[in-house]
Amino acid sequence: MSAIKTAMVLAAGFGVRMKPLTDTRPKPLIQVLGRTLIDRTIDRLAEAGVERVVVNTHHLSEQIHDHLSKRDDLNIAFSPEDMILETGGGVAHALSMLGDDAFFVCNADSLWLNGSQDALKRLNRHWLCDGSGDDSMDGLLMVHSTVDAYGYGGLGDFGVDPLGLVSRRPENEVSAYLFTGVQILHPRLFKGAPEGAFSLNVLYDRAIEGDRLYAMVHDGEWFHVGTPEELAVAENYMTLRYSGIKHR
Repeated sequence: MSAIKTAMVLAAGFGVRMKPLTDTRPKPLIQVLGRTLIDRTIDRLAEAGVERVVVNTHHLSEQIHDHLSKRDDLNIAFSPEDMILETGGGVAHALSMLGDDAFFVCNADSLWLNGSQDALKRLNRHWLCDGSGDDSMDGLLMVHSTVDAYGYGGLGDFGVDPLGLVSRRPENEVSAYLFTGVQILHPRLFKGAPEGAFSLNVLYDRAIEGDRLYAMVHDGEWFHVGTPEELAVAENYMTLRYSGIKHR
């Protein structure tokens, strides 16, 4: 099995919690240490060998189109949305552009640093070794320690068993892992998916019931950048770590 060459970047949202910064620019174009969030995500995809990226857009979409038109290191296509389709609906709407094989999906505002190895290459190896070859895996999520995430104050999202199988966080409890917004999905996950707008969580729950949703724990840093205050946490960390080093 070869490395995954196609990815989708979710960039259509309004970024409400990031106001007032998102009143005049889409959240994916907000910068951390001089580079936009979406460029940082696409940089990681390119480093992992991805050759084609599909970007869904809605809020202030022309700014994203204009900005990404300047990149020539990989092929970028757009999946415009007349209305917000949420995460699941956004991917479903673009499926015809993503091909028949597994693909990466990343939130445009995901911000992570590699650990001991390239995180996306690690994710790809987990998929190839454990999932796509024998049709046993519909999705592979990159998760991160809930208590070690920068700027995050939530309860986490998932439990992960020794085999990598995912379970939902019990109500009113803290889960060990949060979802980073980075994943590999297979088109078969979308068979029988709802029409229109819906969350990927609908499909995750179905895959969990069938023991077809897995996770890999990220071993590098991950940043929650939902608000201006959380953005400042990420900016300060990156400034201290990479002062004088361009575009890490």
